[in-house]
Amino acid sequence: MASTGLQLLGLVLAVVGWVSGALVCAAPLWRVSAFVGGELVIAQVLWEGLWMNCLSQTTGQIQCKTYDSSLALPKSAQAARLFTILSLFLCLLALVLAVAGAKCTRCMDNNNQATKARLARTAGALYIVAGLVYLLPICWTAYGVIRDFYDTKVAAPLKRELGPALYLGFAACVLLLLGGILLHVGSSPPGGSKLPLLKGGAKDNPRATVAGESKQQDKSFV
Repeated sequence: MASTGLQLLGLVLAVVGWVSGALVCAAPLWRVSAFVGGELVIAQVLWEGLWMNCLSQTTGQIQCKTYDSSLALPKSAQAARLFTILSLFLCLLALVLAVAGAKCTRCMDNNNQATKARLARTAGALYIVAGLVYLLPICWTAYGVIRDFYDTKVAAPLKRELGPALYLGFAACVLLLLGGILLHVGSSPPGGSKLPLLKGGAKDNPRATVAGESKQQDKSFV
């Protein structure tokens, strides 16, 4: 039978991961200006995200601006946008299926537990896929930042460091994967109900047992 505790725990973790992923997608803190070489005193810090970049000054003023053209962005940034939006959409679809298939809800007929368990397991699988899809832009962006940071051909003002959004993105991926696994495992279909019924039926029908014994004796004589 489906475990209600595992279902709720997995759903809560997955929803927290989904909300964290949405915040990471909107945050302009994927890449931050790096202080390398002799440029230790800089009055401005540049933050770069998927949708906008911000300029923070030492006076406390922050100016943000969305990108003028999406087509002018690098292919990696366009792919990161696509994967993050796809992951968030899969999480939304998984949430609808998880609520409908959870054992503690009455969105469907409670007598049809097999269908509810199937929906919940599908939701868990979708959360796992969403976590893996969200992990792609996070890892690819982190790889690009680290590669350019240690590349001697890249000028110092163009070097970037890992932003706080990437670390939160890693945590969101872990929550989505863990929540999906718990939801999938905790929604095992109901089983084991057919065997007791067959045993009970054999006991209640002595004629069937006698006929079976007579058939076995006839086979032994042959």
